[in-house]
Amino acid sequence: MQVSEAWLRELVNPPIDTAALVAQLTMAGLEVDAVTPVAAEFSGVVVAEVLSTEQHPNADKLRVCRVNVGQAEPLQIVCGASNVRPGLKVPAALIGAILPGDFKIKESKLRGELSFGMLCSEKELGLAATSDGLMELQSDAPVGVDIREYLLLNDNIIELGLTPNRADCLSAVGVAREMAVLNKQAFTPTEPAAAEIGHSDVLEVQVEAPEACPVYLGRLIKGIARGAKTPLWMLERLRRSGVRGLSAVVDVTNYVLLELGQPLHAFDAAKLAAPVVVRRANAGESLALLNDQTIVLDDGSLVIADQRQSLALAGVMGGKDSAVSDQTCDIFLECAFFTPISVAGKARQYGLHTDSSHRFERGVDFRLQHRALERATQLILEIAGGSAGPITEAVDEDALPARSPVKLRSDRIAKILGIELSNEAVATLFQGLGMTVAQVADGWEITPPGFRFDIAIEADLLEEIGRIHGYNNLPSSNLRMRAELGKAPENRLTLERLQDALVDRGYQEVITYSFVDEAMQKAVAPGAEFIRIQNPISSELAVMRTTLWCGLLNAALYNTHRQQSRVRLFESGLRFVYRDGQIQQQKMLAGLALGSVHAEQWAEKACRVDFFDVKADVEALLALGASAAGFRSAQHSALHPGQSAEIVGLEGDSIGWLGMLHPLLEKQLGFDSPVFLFELALDALTIRQVPSFSPLSKFPSVRRDLALVVDQAVAAGDIVRCVLDCREPAIREAAIFDVYQGQGVSEGHKSVALSVVLQDFEQTLTDTEIDAIFRRVLDTLATNLNAKLRE
Repeated sequence: MQVSEAWLRELVNPPIDTAALVAQLTMAGLEVDAVTPVAAEFSGVVVAEVLSTEQHPNADKLRVCRVNVGQAEPLQIVCGASNVRPGLKVPAALIGAILPGDFKIKESKLRGELSFGMLCSEKELGLAATSDGLMELQSDAPVGVDIREYLLLNDNIIELGLTPNRADCLSAVGVAREMAVLNKQAFTPTEPAAAEIGHSDVLEVQVEAPEACPVYLGRLIKGIARGAKTPLWMLERLRRSGVRGLSAVVDVTNYVLLELGQPLHAFDAAKLAAPVVVRRANAGESLALLNDQTIVLDDGSLVIADQRQSLALAGVMGGKDSAVSDQTCDIFLECAFFTPISVAGKARQYGLHTDSSHRFERGVDFRLQHRALERATQLILEIAGGSAGPITEAVDEDALPARSPVKLRSDRIAKILGIELSNEAVATLFQGLGMTVAQVADGWEITPPGFRFDIAIEADLLEEIGRIHGYNNLPSSNLRMRAELGKAPENRLTLERLQDALVDRGYQEVITYSFVDEAMQKAVAPGAEFIRIQNPISSELAVMRTTLWCGLLNAALYNTHRQQSRVRLFESGLRFVYRDGQIQQQKMLAGLALGSVHAEQWAEKACRVDFFDVKADVEALLALGASAAGFRSAQHSALHPGQSAEIVGLEGDSIGWLGMLHPLLEKQLGFDSPVFLFELALDALTIRQVPSFSPLSKFPSVRRDLALVVDQAVAAGDIVRCVLDCREPAIREAAIFDVYQGQGVSEGHKSVALSVVLQDFEQTLTDTEIDAIFRRVLDTLATNLNAKLRE
């Protein structure tokens, strides 16, 4: 928000300069982003009137003008502006004037004709970046008056970067209230007098959604002057607030918005079919807005309508079909309170952002509507004339926001802020902020006003004391705390340890957006139900990711397109999935590898990374937690059907995937080498089995090797698990050391050689006992896997 310093000082004028005022507002939480002079430095420029113009005898584009500058005799000034004409009031720089850029005006001769000054444009005065001609002043501008005095140019524009909770300062009156409290000055906003009723005509008002619009006021003003001109003082205040002048009625509504913070809207009464209704839009209903944009409404939007059509998107923007124009004689002036929740997000939903929506979605004073309507009526009658009718109102007190007292304990001020304040000082401070103060036994009960939506708990009141008293004035003290060492359970593995392990194996961490391109999401996880973002930053960030692979693949493509042939990346973050109809966030750890296994070197031959290289990386992560997780062959839509595996946890449940990117997807994305991916649930990875001690046996161990013939489809891991699950207490280890297919083994089968280590804690195992154990193991293998000893 930006506002004129002169306007603020007209409301309350503390005895401090601009720099001190800016510092004061910033330290009070109303951060000042910029202070800009209204106009560049210049002098010697007055209001002048062009009396006559004649064609320059030696130049087609020049005019010789007689100009009244308030002196005894008119001056002759040569001008080349296209809009110069008799009767025009313009700024004139006299001889000796200094314009921006240290440009001095002297008596000169242009193509043989003397010129005793210069008629000025806005650009030449430093008031605009460009201009098409002379700056045209209003017809009642007093000739001879210094232009800086006439336009009130000895002023600054203060730009405030307000936080969303300070909607009460989105007006000149709101900022002035803060200035008064900070400088301990009295401030009572002027209450406009009730307009004299000139006629009894009204427009009926109906509110069908009082929960969204508890207050709706309207007034019919008839007989306003067509083409009425907005006065200069109002145009200047609008301009310095970043608002362009449009017409008298619209300028008044914008001015009241800037002055009081209450949005209003004026309808052309002749274009309305009474009654006026505040209702929810019908799904598919269209509305042509003032900005020439036509929107299709949904049934959750709140609109102002008549009996024919929607007239405005409530709290956001008016409609084009009912807008006032230069031919408007009668207007219906509305002023309402729309609840923040009913307006929040609606402007962005339709690609809009207006001064009205900016205020309504943050909270407007719900007791301000009568005052704002009377103020707007007063200004319209003064500027455009006409007669005002009675106010039509629809108010639902039960739907208005509640303003409950908030308890402030006196001892909390000293404990939290470290200062002592008298009862009178506390009462004065909060009363200056517009709050109602009632003293109780151990403190105060303070009721926030209608314009403060950010006061709900005691801490909010302490914050008000701190910022008004001045954070720099609060005493400093050393923090005292009793430190207690946190517990680091052995059965949990930290994310940092997993990240370090991947970095040690040559991976680099990336951080990507949780929002991804919908096309990429569908390509990587075509069957996944994803969450679509209502207002995406861009089309490439339109949905929430269901897998971290989307971001990793994009990052890998970015690198390969920049001649990085060896890429190893990992990321830890959240994925967003639907489960049982609910959106759930799941912590994941994912990685990607492509290119060569090792960086180029003399000791190793170059070879591309394969499935088992990445599987080894995953096994290294699983080993950190001493986890019993393993792998099983499975199909994934994004992975190569012959090189993919599902990673299973302790209970046999799926905790992730590993494999090579599907060749079709690889080609579609533009990779020129195989890409290998893995993704695991982080919660399963961080479970660690605590090591436990077991005594060493004093009896010798025995190793026996077995060569089994099994079907080619039998997984090696299933053989090892079958041996270990035989419930033979003497079996300590089982490991595969060879796999063979070829001569001597029937087609469709393979020979798997494994070693089995046996050891007993009570005795030395005899050959007879060992043979018996192996017979039982072979029986189990034959039963479960149809395995037999290789002959």
